[in-house]
Amino acid sequence: MLIAGVFVVLYATGASPGYYLTAGWIIAVLLLIYFSNRGLTVLLDRKLPWLKHGNKRFYWQLGLGVFLSLLIINISYLIFKLVLTQDPPDNAQITSMNAVGIIILLPTISINFGIQFLKNWKNAQLKSEEFQKESIKAELETLKNHLDPHFLFNNLNILSSLISRDQKLSQSYLEKFAEVYRIILQSSSEELVELNQELDFISAYMYLLEIRFEDTIQLEVDIKRESRNYYLPPLTLQMLIENAIKHNAISEIRPLKINIECRDRYLVIKIVLQP
Repeated sequence: MLIAGVFVVLYATGASPGYYLTAGWIIAVLLLIYFSNRGLTVLLDRKLPWLKHGNKRFYWQLGLGVFLSLLIINISYLIFKLVLTQDPPDNAQITSMNAVGIIILLPTISINFGIQFLKNWKNAQLKSEEFQKESIKAELETLKNHLDPHFLFNNLNILSSLISRDQKLSQSYLEKFAEVYRIILQSSSEELVELNQELDFISAYMYLLEIRFEDTIQLEVDIKRESRNYYLPPLTLQMLIENAIKHNAISEIRPLKINIECRDRYLVIKIVLQP
């Protein structure tokens, strides 16, 4: 629309063909500058993102943008002069053209920088807020899953029955029960925990299960000492064991057998399926 408007004005004022050529050259140069700087922006977005390399990105894009724009202006002006006139551009013309170009380009590119940075910053803020909301929801969901009321009530019922039968065993059971829930609450804010720490938790967790199921769950852990320094998401093994119990039949005749081992930095959990 803007280009068409320029030519309409020239036509209405009865401008000579030279004005049309000059206007066409200016428009062509502006389009070349626009698309070349747009391509430069796309390239630097990959190499030097604004949010990670703000200062470096500013100077690189400013320098390259001005250099690229002046290069386009000079080459196109040289072609324009050689094609339409017999006189090549002299030093005074080149100097004045570059000076005017810098005066126009610097504020234009700076404004463009400001718009780009604000746009990227706003998008980053929105993504950060969305990520925080999702993280909080995931943490709450994870905590609710691990603070399963059925698990809580089952253990309280077992503890209640043990108190009347065996006070020493009930004391030991209560200590392991408290340890399990302490680790669950602590690890709810952690992204990763050491495998050794997770195995300590599983030991306490299995103690509760063994008393509850009366030794009908058999766990075997075959992990070397050097592999116990690896990291994994917290309570991963607990969820796997819980699902194994949930989806398998367990009895004295058919005990549930679970084997945990480490192969090439991978945890392998074997379960004898008993639907």
